[in-house]
Amino acid sequence: LLVGTLDVVLDSSARVAPYRILHQTQDSQVYWTVACGSSRKEITKHWEWLENNLLQTLSIFDNEEDITTFVKGKIHGIIAEENKSLQPQGDEDPGKFKEAELKMRKQFGMPEGEKLVNYYSCSYWKGRVPRQGWLYLTVNHLCFYSFLLGKEVSLVVQWVDVTRLEKNATLLFPESIRVDTRDKELFFSMFLNISETFKLMEQLANLAMRQLLDSEGFLEDKALPRPIRPHRNISALKRDLDARAKNECYRATFRLPRDERLDGHTSCTLWTPFNKLHNPGQMFISNNYICFASKEEDACHLIIPLREVTIVEKADSSSVLPSPLSISTKSKMTFLFANLKDRDFLVQRISDFLQKTPSKQQGGSLAGGRASTVDPAPESLPASQELPQAPTSPSSPLCGRLSFNALEVPTASQGLLKVFQRHSPMEDLGPKGAKEKAKEEAWDIHFFEYGRGMCMYRTAQTRQLVLKGIPESLRGELWLLFSGAWNEMVTHPGYYAELVEKSTGKYSMATEEIERDLHRSMPEHPAFQNELGIAALRRVLTAYAFRNPTIGYCQAMNIVTSVLLLYGSEEEAFWLLVALCERMLPDYYNTRVVGALVDQGIFEELTRDFLPRLSEKMQDLGVISSISLSWFLTLFLSVMPFESAVVIVDCFFYEGIKVILQVALAVLDANMEQLLDCSDEGEAMTVLGRYLDNVVNKQSISLPIPHLHALLTSGDDPPVEVDIFDLLKVSYEKFSCLRAEDIEQMRFKQRLKVIQSLEDTAKRSVVRAIPGDVGFSVEELEDLYMVFKAKHMASQYWGSHSAASRRDPSLPFLEQYRIGASQFQELFASLTPWACGSHTPVLAGRMFRLLDQNKDLLINFKEFVTGMSAMYHGDLTEKLKALYKLHLPPALSPEEAESALEATHYFTEDSSSEASPLTSDLDLFLPWEAQALPQEEQEGSGNEDVRGKKEEKGTSPPDYRHYLRMWAKEKEVQEETIKDLPKMNQEQFIELCKTLYNMFSEDALEQDLYHAIATVASLLLRIGEVGKKFSARAVGKPRDGAHSGDHSGATEEDEPPTPEPQQDPTWAHQPPAAGDAQAKAGGDTHTGKATQEGQAVAEAGSGEGQGSPCQLLSDDETKDDVSVSSYSVVSTGSLQCEDLTDDTVLVGGEARSLTASSRTGGTVDTDWCISFEQILASILTESVLVNFFEKKVDIGAKIKEQKKVERQFSTASDQEQPEVSGS
Repeated sequence: LLVGTLDVVLDSSARVAPYRILHQTQDSQVYWTVACGSSRKEITKHWEWLENNLLQTLSIFDNEEDITTFVKGKIHGIIAEENKSLQPQGDEDPGKFKEAELKMRKQFGMPEGEKLVNYYSCSYWKGRVPRQGWLYLTVNHLCFYSFLLGKEVSLVVQWVDVTRLEKNATLLFPESIRVDTRDKELFFSMFLNISETFKLMEQLANLAMRQLLDSEGFLEDKALPRPIRPHRNISALKRDLDARAKNECYRATFRLPRDERLDGHTSCTLWTPFNKLHNPGQMFISNNYICFASKEEDACHLIIPLREVTIVEKADSSSVLPSPLSISTKSKMTFLFANLKDRDFLVQRISDFLQKTPSKQQGGSLAGGRASTVDPAPESLPASQELPQAPTSPSSPLCGRLSFNALEVPTASQGLLKVFQRHSPMEDLGPKGAKEKAKEEAWDIHFFEYGRGMCMYRTAQTRQLVLKGIPESLRGELWLLFSGAWNEMVTHPGYYAELVEKSTGKYSMATEEIERDLHRSMPEHPAFQNELGIAALRRVLTAYAFRNPTIGYCQAMNIVTSVLLLYGSEEEAFWLLVALCERMLPDYYNTRVVGALVDQGIFEELTRDFLPRLSEKMQDLGVISSISLSWFLTLFLSVMPFESAVVIVDCFFYEGIKVILQVALAVLDANMEQLLDCSDEGEAMTVLGRYLDNVVNKQSISLPIPHLHALLTSGDDPPVEVDIFDLLKVSYEKFSCLRAEDIEQMRFKQRLKVIQSLEDTAKRSVVRAIPGDVGFSVEELEDLYMVFKAKHMASQYWGSHSAASRRDPSLPFLEQYRIGASQFQELFASLTPWACGSHTPVLAGRMFRLLDQNKDLLINFKEFVTGMSAMYHGDLTEKLKALYKLHLPPALSPEEAESALEATHYFTEDSSSEASPLTSDLDLFLPWEAQALPQEEQEGSGNEDVRGKKEEKGTSPPDYRHYLRMWAKEKEVQEETIKDLPKMNQEQFIELCKTLYNMFSEDALEQDLYHAIATVASLLLRIGEVGKKFSARAVGKPRDGAHSGDHSGATEEDEPPTPEPQQDPTWAHQPPAAGDAQAKAGGDTHTGKATQEGQAVAEAGSGEGQGSPCQLLSDDETKDDVSVSSYSVVSTGSLQCEDLTDDTVLVGGEARSLTASSRTGGTVDTDWCISFEQILASILTESVLVNFFEKKVDIGAKIKEQKKVERQFSTASDQEQPEVSGS
């Protein structure tokens, strides 16, 4: 109630717009708001529209009431139409929600692509004062806005910057949500429904972490299911996220494939014949499965694949069984559901899904009861490979044989254990054999009572049997069942054989690592001491690396897979590995073992909760991080004797990660006293190692396999043996309160920490990879990196998700974040010290082309920093050199120079790699995304290699030797002087002058700078003329001798001696055709500058605005319109600043007569050229220009501003600056 009242009284949206247009009926007290605006310009625009479209129509009405009705109707219609056009088709967001989304976009400056998920009224605690306002949760941002009593607070935080998200209650903050970023803590409270809000925030933060972890997976996840029946007052996105959360929970509970989508669920009862009870619970229906979960956690779980269903019928209702539904399966089991609320609709949905299920599903029932008869319609495998319907004895294969090169491979049909174990009868094994036989009989009785195969009733009894140990003969079958791998195997027949065929003989980094580890996989087991077991392991691991290149191969996968192969065929081992890597141990086996690090964090947290005495000691010793990775990644298989660890794997496949955490806690608990006495990490590791080596399985009928680890840790005293079943029993007694939902909650919390710490590591690695001569401090580089990364992320949110720009976590850190031309243009505009007004985008485009040496239309952070450094650091010569290079190809594209054909005269060796000059000049003015494609096409054959490489990269992991060669090449010192820079022709020189004019237009000394540059430009034009005279060819036309003569003496006098090259060899430059690293490194700074100037000249010289395309001109047109003279340069300046001094214009005029007389041919002068040394020498004569380029600019302030922009910083009132969080 309080929150609601506050909302009404102190509504943040109640702020009145400064400009409004009102409509009032005569003699009425009511005013209708027609339009409002935040500036005079905006409101004037609205008024003009009203004048043109509405006011003339009003004269036809006779009375005031009709006019008011008409105006109201018209304005409402326009608003409705506008809102309709803003929303994508088929979107059913209610009107109020649309209004909030529009308000959010306007308030925080968010683009169209940023979707609002939901918004909530709450308070943000600033200090100890709550600020009532609105919290907007969008797909990529958390935003808060409040305007109370003249104080404004505006917050924007990117989800990818969140490091902690918690719901807590303290005395100071009653039930609040805490959001932490790297540099700020935020508290929000007074929610009407805090649980719903927090759950949604968790989902959005999780999505962001997924994007940081694996951008491709994130983009796939974005395809949310469409709602069937939309609800009022909930956004489509919110519904979709809720559906996703339910889907994930459903799949995890019943271990279903990742593409399974929950259709709906309803409460009902299930008749369980084994205890003659009607169990209340929930029925879940998806496109391929009907599942049931009882209200009591262990009472009963049931999974019925639709491929097994034969009959679905409505039974007769009675008082005992209202609305019953009977479902029969191929394995002769019938399931009776009752108390269904909407039985007819349910039957219709099931029949719809059954019609879509393939009638003859390839694959087979996993197993039937021993007494069951053969199915009348058995499922069969293709290629006449019959699958035994029910493996009723240990020797029966579970799956059809695979043919590899027409050779019979034993591992294709059975586990390696059966091949390599002496088949001695149970009686000969004594008490162990009797125990094993008793276990088998217990399971047979269980199968008889509860069913066998996928449709088995899973109850507390099932768990008890698993805890007592699964018999060897049933282990493979039950692992497939409990993990859900069986479902994927029968629905993908032949998939594994195809993968093996495709991956055979393919080389990649993964296959190299697999080969290296093959002989380290359980070398003590006879199955892996010969080529048969090794070959099977190789095929399974290689097939999986081929199926999932993002994981490829990770250490520890070999150990787990070798155990899976002991109990199942190759195909079964493969699908068990898929279940492990992709569902049961998410993100465990990727390059950064994120999942294992997350669970390690959970383990630390549980140690604090359950074993507080030990927790602090373990932290001091640093043991947990050392032990948990090996325990979790290999499921204890690498640290315990094999026959003991395999019992833990049995429980893991039934219960999931909970068992591993329980056992780990039990191990620490059992060794607590010894661990508390340890003085260092080594001692603690020895204690734990010896304990684990002596965990034995006295019931195992396998021959004992020597555990290599045990040989290293044996001491003088014979260690105490621990029975694995006792350890499991203790773990369940002491730590069984762990619940799957709690673990998921803790995983979310830890995932934030782990991924953000990995991002920090990546940042430090990238900063370390930047050469020391860039001139930026480490702090500045880190800030630049964060800004660069934010820009990459924004392109992922709202850009055109081109495959090239997606982040590939398998690449080196430096290559993971890259930006395209449009993102670079935005960063350049906000960070460059060479601001050129409207000309800045052109200059940015040139800089981008100069830095993008491999022509893939993307630049990495190192290239970006090189560009920034060239503008900020170095002496006058280096800055000018960068500017100079921005006005030569490849930076200056042919479309930007009015006579592109003449430019090739000086760059003949580049013509093959340059873009075709015939490309339309319109390209220059297209948006960057649109331009990217033509540019790629222009590159011709030179770019085919790049494309080839991209295609290769998609199919096989990257070749790291390629990167090593690149690094070695970059480290080569290239000797070069400024004389190596190509000469500049007249077109390019004019572009350079344009850039300089634009650059000076916002400077405090702009008049002095204009004057200086006009003087330098006219001087350089004359120098070019004189140079042309000396280099004139015999075939050339005679020039106006008298005129040239007048100036030749002065020119020679004026030209100072060539300055000594005073530059660092790192800025060495070769012609662009060479594509050397130097152009990238050295050209950055100058590039940035030049780009800005060039644009301004283009505007003035052609006499057209930037928006109009400058067409390629014929010779005649060029003569009058676009010829490049110093006069046109001056006129550019005068367009920018009207009060140029008189003598500037005179200088320009004098130069013009000279240039005009020399242009007898009527085209731009192709013989005219000038060198970098001449430009440098001329600029050195003007101290105001020298000072301009040598003044220091602080990039820190610009980075701060850019960060504000990144967060769509909203202007605040004078009284209080809004806060912006995240980095």
